[in-house]
Amino acid sequence: MGKFVISKRTNGEFQFNLKATNGQVILASEGYATKANCQNGIESVKKNSQIEERFEKKTSSNGKAYFSLKASNGQIIGSSEMYESTAARDNGIESVKKNAPDATVEDLS
Repeated sequence: MGKFVISKRTNGEFQFNLKATNGQVILASEGYATKANCQNGIESVKKNSQIEERFEKKTSSNGKAYFSLKASNGQIIGSSEMYESTAARDNGIESVKKNAPDATVEDLS
């Protein structure tokens, strides 16, 4: 089972990473001003990760594939790492779909 890890950035913002069972980060959040907002972001990932249309598949300027997960209001709630291929990116999306709904939360902030 995956887990969300909450941490605090050097600028005081909170962020979360969704990690797969192997410990690899599969989704990283933006910075949040409060821990409560960060926790709301986690709940949003759990809900929106089950809706295919919320995943936006992208290609970076250097040709690497990645994806963003968006909330119902269109705001990005998490982004993936850069992948070498679109197939690897698509596997990353499937991993988020599988791990997010039942992931535990570990607070390191």
